[in-house]
Amino acid sequence: MNWKLFLIAFGMLFLAEMGDKTQLAVFTLVTQHKQPLPIFLGASAALVVVTLIGALFGDVVAKYVPQAVLQLIAGGLFVAIGIFVLWGAVPEFIRTYLH
Repeated sequence: MNWKLFLIAFGMLFLAEMGDKTQLAVFTLVTQHKQPLPIFLGASAALVVVTLIGALFGDVVAKYVPQAVLQLIAGGLFVAIGIFVLWGAVPEFIRTYLH
């Protein structure tokens, strides 16, 4: 096993996920349901599966789609998800705190 590559992947993903949507989603679920263990286990399993998909298909996709195009698509998806989350959160915030 290439431990240097392992540590690079771990470090990059650890830093990328800090304060990211995944961590915020887990935080929100725990505050709503007050059950951290099943939420931790479910989120961990989801991250393992998503990472497995990325590892298995990343090389195949990279052979056909240029990196710049993949980055544009990923950036667009992040913006779209952010708009979607805000679209649902703003009316609830207004109803709860501004009325």
